Amino acid sequence: MQKFWLASYPAGVPHDIDPGVYGSLVDLIDEAFRVHASRTAYVGFGVSMSFAELDARSLAFAAWLQSTGLRRGDRVALMMPNVLQYPVALAGVLRAGMVIVNVNPLYTARELEHQLKDSGARAIVILENFAHVLQQVVANTSVEKVVVTGMGDLLGGIKGMLVNAVVKHVKKMVPAWDLPEALSFREVVRHGQSLALAPVQLGHDDLAVLQYTGGTTGVSKGAALSHRNLIANLLQSEAWIQPAVNNPKRPLPAGEPITVVCALPLYHIFAFTICALLGMRIGAKNLLIPNPRDLDALVKEIRPHRVNIFPAVNTLYNALVNHEGFRQLDFSGLVVSNGGGMAVQAATAEKWLALTGCPICEGYGLSETSPSATCNPTDTDAYSGTIGLPLPSTEVVMLDDDGQPVAIGERGEIAIRGPQVMTGYWQRPDETARVFTSDGFFRTGDIGVTDERGFVRIVDRKKDMILVSGFNVYPNEVEQVAAMHPGVLEVAAVGVPDEKTGETVKLFVVRKDPALTEQALMEFCAEQLTGYKRPRQVEFRNELPKTNVGKILRRALREAA
Repeated sequence: MQKFWLASYPAGVPHDIDPGVYGSLVDLIDEAFRVHASRTAYVGFGVSMSFAELDARSLAFAAWLQSTGLRRGDRVALMMPNVLQYPVALAGVLRAGMVIVNVNPLYTARELEHQLKDSGARAIVILENFAHVLQQVVANTSVEKVVVTGMGDLLGGIKGMLVNAVVKHVKKMVPAWDLPEALSFREVVRHGQSLALAPVQLGHDDLAVLQYTGGTTGVSKGAALSHRNLIANLLQSEAWIQPAVNNPKRPLPAGEPITVVCALPLYHIFAFTICALLGMRIGAKNLLIPNPRDLDALVKEIRPHRVNIFPAVNTLYNALVNHEGFRQLDFSGLVVSNGGGMAVQAATAEKWLALTGCPICEGYGLSETSPSATCNPTDTDAYSGTIGLPLPSTEVVMLDDDGQPVAIGERGEIAIRGPQVMTGYWQRPDETARVFTSDGFFRTGDIGVTDERGFVRIVDRKKDMILVSGFNVYPNEVEQVAAMHPGVLEVAAVGVPDEKTGETVKLFVVRKDPALTEQALMEFCAEQLTGYKRPRQVEFRNELPKTNVGKILRRALREAA
């Protein structure tokens, strides 16, 4: 196909990348640890871990895994928030020749049991705060080895003991649990230091990660991401940020490592790739934020550092621009604000740019694409309202219901082909066949349009579309308008049944101005939306339901309505 969007690429960004420069993701990691050994890799609770320390600890953990009888290709579940143990376990599992299964630590017992059984995980590393959930289901799974860790386990000395003591003192944070065969993370790393790691020959087609889809509809499925998939997305992402990292308008001090705010959870594919793996690749310092909803703690953690890259979702950006402590920080070093996971609203983007001087560079991807597929140029100086251009070596087309490409400017289902696209859904050939076209394009289920320059604008998920008297209403459009009202803090639009029109638009709103009324907001929207798109109902709430990544759950709101 004609890649007409390449004409819109920033200067210096290659049209293609070559995943073949590394035999496996482990080769890339080994090189990164060697090259960046003296640099700080991660900071958690104010304690730094260098790449050399990450190298040694992950080698020890890998050697221990091999000593347990687990074999090449076995799945190891990681169920932790953003703590120093996560990157150690991440690198260790891969270096042992095994497969990472990322698990949301806030899963219920039912959700956890499904993921462990579906993946066939034989081991799990879990934060003690969630061990009681594992206790309820572990006997029903194939898990043989349980490694439990505390928040402060790798902080060292008095600091580590203090953090663990404080966490345990707050009983709700660590409910009682009983897993008699469990080992401590510190013990297994210590034991692994006396063992030798047996090198494992891995190739591009070997499985590296099972990244489970959110499961907000239907059964959660594991996107099978190969070593090639992840190498490709790292090299694509590295190439794409170069214009910002080398932007003469906002120069970074020569030789100073890039500092990344890792406020998104590492078990989510966005942070897993863009923070953890890309951070290893470029020798960046990741500031680990275990709970991004605690904005005071987030501000305290990042205040001592000169931040350069800040990946986030719209809800976090929005919360931060309205947080007085965050507004007092120094943003002179910020060169990339990478928005993803959900649509970035224009009102939020405008406030972020005014505060930081760094525009939100919105991108798009899914668990199935490792995740990045498109992104706006990182040397932009404004919010575009699009999800940008296809990344190097990536093709994006819009397909109609018959699977045929639509004309430029027409709406269609976004379909993606590239080296970062998953090999398929784990042990679900029927589901895999359903989402791939005969020529290898992954059908995302999202509706978008492409302009003449190649920039893609996402309209909405098919399932979220509202049908009013036969007309399609896209919630993103309604939300973008409502969010521009100065009295609105957060907003979500859903379709609700209506006797006359089939469905009508309802807004769920968290107010910034307590005086905002339903009538005032509907009148505001009426000024900018045609009749069938206008909300007919408004419900004010103290908060909106969200995933742990901060994405608003429209499904839950539809059910409530």
